[in-house]
Amino acid sequence: MAFDQDEYERWMAQAEHTLKSAIGDVDDGDYGWACFKAQQAAEYAVKGLLYGLGVAAIGHSILRLLGIVERKGVKVSDELKRKARLLDRHYIPTRYVNAHVEGSPFEYYDRETAEESIRCSREILEFVKSTVSEFADSRYTV
Repeated sequence: MAFDQDEYERWMAQAEHTLKSAIGDVDDGDYGWACFKAQQAAEYAVKGLLYGLGVAAIGHSILRLLGIVERKGVKVSDELKRKARLLDRHYIPTRYVNAHVEGSPFEYYDRETAEESIRCSREILEFVKSTVSEFADSRYTV
């Protein structure tokens, strides 16, 4: 089965757009939204890889999605998994008031956390791009 480059590119375009938006949120002081969008960007990128491979990509855990990628024969480093775990933590509490005992979600996030999230997301996007490049070079079979 051939890699579905068009489907991958749709998802990667959204991932890159979302990451750019996260960077803008940091500049505006919206650190919680930046963390959430960093998570979303990485999720979109990994889902794009999976959909390109013809694999259903259900769920929102980047770590779980990377596990599916691994089962397709792609090596995922422990460090990348650590970054996925960090981003997964931002999926719910960045948006839901009742995810916190008191206060509002935006009060729990700062520039440092947002910038770290963006770095992690960027690395996952780069991993996906590199992996897709390897598929194009026929190092992996789909």
